[in-house]
Amino acid sequence: MNNTELDTVFDILREEVKQWKQPVVGAAFRDPYKILIATILSLRTKDAVTEVASNRLFEIADTPEKMILISPEEIEKAIYPTGFYKRKAINILEISKLLLDKYEGKVPDELDELLKIKGVGRKTANLTITLGYNKLGICVDIHVHRITNRWGYVKTNTPEETEMQLRKILPTKYWLEINDFLVCYGQNLCKPVSPHCSICKLTSFCQQNGVEKSR
Repeated sequence: MNNTELDTVFDILREEVKQWKQPVVGAAFRDPYKILIATILSLRTKDAVTEVASNRLFEIADTPEKMILISPEEIEKAIYPTGFYKRKAINILEISKLLLDKYEGKVPDELDELLKIKGVGRKTANLTITLGYNKLGICVDIHVHRITNRWGYVKTNTPEETEMQLRKILPTKYWLEINDFLVCYGQNLCKPVSPHCSICKLTSFCQQNGVEKSR
């Protein structure tokens, strides 16, 4: 896929995703701390559950200062039934305390600094700097990894490999858009199993790698 074709693909995506609900973290939160915490809650959890759990938690505590004043049990109750909610409650408290102790209560705006924080992986760190600070980064979750490989735009085995490859070949003007677009597209049309290829407007740009059955 050359850059001219890529421009067309992103133009199509930009229009197509308007018909669906946007990913909860990007749509609902812009504060770096809320983005960081909501992204942690979203891991292994559906968007609808993440949205409700995040809102419940932020009604109780929406800053590191407030978060460290509540108990793990209160956090657990607020974020249930997100996946691994007991572990996430502990992580949220530890991260909030670290932000206060080391960063004056502010979420770092540099990828490498965020990755030093226990419990913060590349997806979470990239999403925090792109959405929270509007800085360049490429957030690669399973949808971005799957779809870019399905297109044949990259050939990689893990989301981290996909991120590194995209950093080399994807024009920077698309770095901030790709996650929101492909998460939305992957949840609603370009599904992991039996994607809706018959109504997809990107089929002429897609090699359909790994697609054994489609609708």
